[in-house]
Amino acid sequence: MEIKILGSHCPRCNTLHRLVKRAIEELSLDAEVKFVDDPIEIAKVTYVTPTLVIDERVILRGKVPTYPEVKKIILSAKR
Repeated sequence: MEIKILGSHCPRCNTLHRLVKRAIEELSLDAEVKFVDDPIEIAKVTYVTPTLVIDERVILRGKVPTYPEVKKIILSAKR
């Protein structure tokens, strides 16, 4: 599983990154988590940050979900 957080290291983007990493650890999943902060790379996918991308699918834009929601999103994408 490849997970990308697209953002500018703003507080919301950093929070989403931290929540995703925590969920991956807690769920003991084999996943690679990348933080993409290159504006050109972000613009290829979206103009809204933070954006959560799992296995090349945009899952979430412009919002920071709660920790339980993050876990649910990751588990749903895993299937």
